[in-house]
Amino acid sequence: MSADIDLVEYGSLLQKVQDLDKKVDKLEAGMDELLALANKGRGGFWAGMMIVSAISSAVGYVSHWFHGAK
Repeated sequence: MSADIDLVEYGSLLQKVQDLDKKVDKLEAGMDELLALANKGRGGFWAGMMIVSAISSAVGYVSHWFHGAK
């Protein structure tokens, strides 16, 4: 049975698997970075929405106040 296995080919395949494992590790690290950036962006988006909502409420209140004063 061991005569059927080419040790050079086996070594080559083992090297390819190790290289692919390193690439997968790099891809996982990159995905983690992208996820962290997406979470930061999402937080910034909600903070912006809160600010715009507060400004809109203030403008609406002032507008209603001036309209009611006439």
